Amino acid sequence: QVQLVESGGGLVQAGGSLRLSCTASGSLSNINAMAWYRQAPGGSRELIASITSGGAVHYVDSVKGRFTISRTNDKSTLYLQMSSLKPEDTAIYSCYYSDGLGISEFRGQGTQVTVSS
Repeated sequence: QVQLVESGGGLVQAGGSLRLSCTASGSLSNINAMAWYRQAPGGSRELIASITSGGAVHYVDSVKGRFTISRTNDKSTLYLQMSSLKPEDTAIYSCYYSDGLGISEFRGQGTQVTVSS
């Protein structure tokens, strides 16, 4: 089992920055993919950034160039550096760890990010 706890959310003005962290505990040896999702009010959960154990990253177009996903080498912490934040980035952000095979998947409770105009 893997436990995930997000931190770093909060209220920020448009144009500002935040760094989210996801601290993982438990057995991480089979984890091969990590990601950040977000769910805006009234919306569905959206995959916004992912990183593999090999370091390959992917971003949804709406955050490309503004957000950066990274992780520690031991996969114990996942980060999301967010800059040039917009009001439409307001959402609950959650982290996700997976074995990449769909067999083992874990998700954190989420942290609220609110961007004021």
